[in-house]
Amino acid sequence: QVQLVESGGGLVQPGGSLSLSCVASGSIFSIGAMGWYRQAPGKQRELVARISSDRSTYYADSVKGRFTISRDNAKNKAYLQMNSLKPEDTAVYYCNVVGLLRGSSSFDSWAQGTQVTVSS
Repeated sequence: QVQLVESGGGLVQPGGSLSLSCVASGSIFSIGAMGWYRQAPGKQRELVARISSDRSTYYADSVKGRFTISRDNAKNKAYLQMNSLKPEDTAVYYCNVVGLLRGSSSFDSWAQGTQVTVSS
């Protein structure tokens, strides 16, 4: 009942920047936290950044000072600006959104994932 569509990602050289975006659509009443996770080959999925409905943010230590998460509540969109990218940032990045549907049941939705590759 909630669809998430990601855009952005791709190939970038070390030190470069990329921007990801994620838009949620469907029978949404309200959105709580919006987050970005990533999963590198052979590794577990990890939380990269999260922004709450009050715009408080959390960042993994590995991306602090380099990544910025933001949201546009009017558009049900989340963004992840990634600067000073490193080869170890290479992974599939997933958007996650939690909230309430019309009718008061909750949802916890994932986007399809987008590849970010940092390589020279």
